[in-house]
Amino acid sequence: MRTFVSFVIFVVALTLLNPRPEKSVLAGTAQEQSQQTGQPPAQQQPPPPATPQPAPPQQAPQPTPAAPVHIGPVVVLDPGHGGTDNGARGGTGAIEKDIVLQYAHTVRAELEREGFRVVLTRDDDSNPSYDDRAAMANTYHDVVFVSLHVSSTGAAGTARAYYYRFASSTAGPLTTVATTAGQNGSPPTSLLVWEQAQLPYVETSHRLADALQGELAQRFAGSPITTSGVAIRELRSVSAPAVAVELSSVSVSDPNSLSVLAAPLASAISSGLRAFRAAASTSEN
Repeated sequence: MRTFVSFVIFVVALTLLNPRPEKSVLAGTAQEQSQQTGQPPAQQQPPPPATPQPAPPQQAPQPTPAAPVHIGPVVVLDPGHGGTDNGARGGTGAIEKDIVLQYAHTVRAELEREGFRVVLTRDDDSNPSYDDRAAMANTYHDVVFVSLHVSSTGAAGTARAYYYRFASSTAGPLTTVATTAGQNGSPPTSLLVWEQAQLPYVETSHRLADALQGELAQRFAGSPITTSGVAIRELRSVSAPAVAVELSSVSVSDPNSLSVLAAPLASAISSGLRAFRAAASTSEN
């Protein structure tokens, strides 16, 4: 019995001197845990493959805008006066050179929407000479020339179209000048005198003025239904159909009342040019 007690005391003392380390439930490797549980260590699962992001949609290439198809003829708009030449001036501050430039911008926008190619003789407060204005039109083969004016008198809100009328002394045979002889012994050519450049186009200009006046009379109450031939200097040297359109007048009580005439003027000129062009095509056929 004493021997058995001594053995128990020995075992207890040995246990206290060599304690078995405790393991946390979170400690140890997977291999140790498998040895304790008898189960194979769990395989680490690879991370799920990244979900492919859809490629950004490709934008369809923008088509190159087609060049505008212009219908003939080229329209040269001539805002009258400019620079130191104010033109007609009203008592309430309306100045012709400024008003007609505004009209030219509105008319140009309308004509370009209709497919016409438009050139302005001035696009600022400059004052090209009569010859310079005519020369701009004379550089084109198929062209019409429309000079814009505002009168100092006349019933307010009316409009008139004019063509050039030569004096009887200049309405005879065309005056030409001979140039130098051509190459290879060809005969000399002749050029029309600058001051008579409009003479061959008087009748065509008359028809153009009539086409415009018909449209103006519909939009501007009280306007005449017939046109007039007047010696307007801007038209004389233009070698193409040429007219002047004049609205009345700078002598209004409210200058803003002239601004509202721009839209109907643009519509009348556009419609008149289309009617003139259609009539010319019919006569050619």
